[in-house]
Amino acid sequence: MRMTKAVHLIEEITIPENVKVEVNGKVVKVSGPKGELVRSFDYAKDIDIKVENGKIILETYFADRKKKALFYSIIAHLNNMIIGVTKGWRYKLKIITSHFPVTVKVVGGEVVIENFLGEKAPRRAKILEGVNVKVEGKDVIVEGIDIEKVAQTAANIELATKVKDKDRRVFVDGIYIYEKGAAE
Repeated sequence: MRMTKAVHLIEEITIPENVKVEVNGKVVKVSGPKGELVRSFDYAKDIDIKVENGKIILETYFADRKKKALFYSIIAHLNNMIIGVTKGWRYKLKIITSHFPVTVKVVGGEVVIENFLGEKAPRRAKILEGVNVKVEGKDVIVEGIDIEKVAQTAANIELATKVKDKDRRVFVDGIYIYEKGAAE
């Protein structure tokens, strides 16, 4: 088995004009017009993160497969943070019903789904901190600046309406993600 290692990996991420990035050790703070995100990359021991001349520079030496994967994952996280503080993230879900009329509303820190498949007890989905949820007709719109919290909230809503012990070809009722990406 032959091992190939990249001797020196270096990547640059250009910082947009309206975004401010601070690096303190392995903690990266990204501020922009929509808000501020802080994330710690202290698990990436051998990867250096620094800011110079309006660019985030990531650098590492002797990277095997696992270290390369970690290196490029950190780049993806940083790009997602920059998009989050400039544009924000939006997930759209569609309410699909064929058997019973469903009522979906936001109450406090959760989405309440009533009369799903004719059930008496309402189903609930947790909304994570910093995420806004709106119900507009048959659409549920989940927005925020942290992609992980927005995606998890959308997944919580989708999971709350998961149908068990019934034929999925007949019981297609539920709330499903149909669009995701940066908010414009």
